[in-house]
Order: sequence, then structure tokens, then C-alpha cells
Amino acid sequence: MRQMLDEKLARFEDLERHMADPAVLADSGRMAAAAREHGSLAKLATKYRRFQSFNDEIRQLREMLESDDADEREMAEAELPELKARREQLWNELLELTIGGDDANRSRCVMEIRAGTGGEEAALFARDLYEMYKKHAEAKGWKIEVLYSSPTELGGLKEVSLAFEGEGVYRELAYESGGHRVQRVPETEAKGRIHTSAATVAVLPEPEDVEINLKPDDYRKDIFHASGPGGQHVNKTASAVRLTHFETGIVVSMQDEKSQHKNLAKALRILKSRVYDHYQSLEDAKRAQERKTLVGSGDRSQRIRTYNFPENRVTDHRINLTLYKLDQILAGNVQPLTDGLIDHDREQLRETMDLD
Repeated sequence: MRQMLDEKLARFEDLERHMADPAVLADSGRMAAAAREHGSLAKLATKYRRFQSFNDEIRQLREMLESDDADEREMAEAELPELKARREQLWNELLELTIGGDDANRSRCVMEIRAGTGGEEAALFARDLYEMYKKHAEAKGWKIEVLYSSPTELGGLKEVSLAFEGEGVYRELAYESGGHRVQRVPETEAKGRIHTSAATVAVLPEPEDVEINLKPDDYRKDIFHASGPGGQHVNKTASAVRLTHFETGIVVSMQDEKSQHKNLAKALRILKSRVYDHYQSLEDAKRAQERKTLVGSGDRSQRIRTYNFPENRVTDHRINLTLYKLDQILAGNVQPLTDGLIDHDREQLRETMDLD
């Protein structure tokens, strides 16, 4: 945790210098991106800077306890308990801000929901998850935008990419990454048998341009004709866009919009998030031992949750939490699950807390 806080403070101070650079001040786009990231780090960085200041003061008081001067020793003994209490309170506030990982305080993220095993029933379940997160976002007052969707003939979703924006959005939604399993009688099942199918959810922090500044030389752009439902422009206008990032091999295709320019803009947002997430995952792997207990940093291939319709039950397997409120959760009340996961991470982090 200390390492992450040191990195965040260093980044915050680097952005302060960056924003004072005349070249950045003259570029409104770069300045706006830097200011957004600076603002997102401000609360955490300023608290940690105060925490470091408390540490320095406590260190000085402890040195005074060894002084030959009785007055100095008396003053140190009087001030040290209060200062340590204030530092502990600040440490608890930092703990709250860091739950959810390195990107906990980001206000923007991209969520990708994909149907897994189970055919059309899996696609219908993916749609249910989309509706659940959409209602949850509306209840929280977050903005939500559909970047890409691939519907099926029966109304399901093979895949959908969403952009969220709002206070605490990544901190909460990051826990949704992983495999989601559903157990229910499909609408297409004539004999009433319970089927099991799955969908996967990936939640990616949306980086600022100053963090992932993709240049046209970094990726290949292919233009092609859109396919599937979409009106007269389909197969008549070369508006669909495919981007291939050279270094990572990540590919993003976008054809939802009639405009090639709009498709490119959406594809770039998703590509930046995936590339940033790729590099962050490599960094996380290096620190896997210190992070392995945190449920918010789990492997996305892991099955994290089961939704059982006959029992109106949802079980989160990471913390063995079972709620018999499936109908409420699918209606957008995801908060009880999120709160349980955050409480678990809070306790895990507190156990690693080391205040000297």
C-alpha cells in the first residue's frame, strides 16, 4: 500500500510540474487532460502528503524523548499521543480511498460484457447484466454511454461495451470483473429444465491522454463496410473501423455509428482502456504477492458470482456471500454485493497496516 501511495503522490507532483510547463499551458487539450487527472489524484495525494508530514513530526518527537533536556522530553511525551492519533485517523481515511486498487479513485471506466457458454441463453443473460448495471448507474447518478453492442435475433447481447462516469465509479464497478454464471429455466426450454450458462465482465479504468497517448504510428487502422442490422448505410458506406495496436496485438472493431469519425473516436476510447489495463496487469503481476488477498484485483477468468433464479439467490464466491434478493439485484440494487466486497477488502488492508 505504501508503494502505491508513493507512486500516486509522485504522479500528482509530476502533473503539477507538467501543468506549469508553457508547452502544456498553450495546448488546451493536454492541459484539460492533465487537470482532470490531477484533480482525480488530489484528494489521495494531499492526504498522503499530510500523512508523511505527521510521520516526520512523530520521528522528531521520538528523538526529543531521548534528549537530555527534561523540558523537551516532557513536551514530546505530551504531544506524541495526540499526533499519533491524528496520524491513525488520516491513515484510516487513506485506507478508504485506496480500497479497490491503484485506480480506485478514477471517475471514468469502460465495462465490457460478453456472452459465454450457453448459446442464446448466455446472450440473454448478458443483456440482463447490462440492464442491471444500467439501472444501478442511474440510481447512483452516474453517466452511462453505450460504446458498442452486438445484439442477437432473440434480443440478447453477444457483447456490449459501456462507458461510465461518476464519483467512485471505478472503485465500485471494478469488483464486477470476472465470470458470472446463471442457473435458470431458459425461455426457449420447453421441458422446464434448469440450464447453466455464463457471461464475462471486464471493467477497465479509462486513462487520461497524458497516461496513454496513442499516436497513429502505434496502431494500424483498417476501414471496412459495416455488416448486420443498421439501416441503409450498412454495406454501402465504408464507416466501420478496426484498430490493431502493434505492441500488444490488441484489436478493437467499431461499426455502431454511421460516421467513420465517430466509430474511430469510440474505438480509440476502448483501445486506450485495454492498452492501459494490459500494462497495469503486467505491473500487478509483479506485485501479485502483496495484492493476492484483495478480491478487487482477482483474475478476470475466475468465476466470481452465481445467479440462481429458482432460489432467487445470488452468491459471490470470493467472499462466500449469499443473498436471497436476486430480483432486487437484477433491478439495479447491486450495492449490498459491492458493500460486502469493499468491507472484505477494508479488513484485509487493515491487517496489513503497519504504523511504526
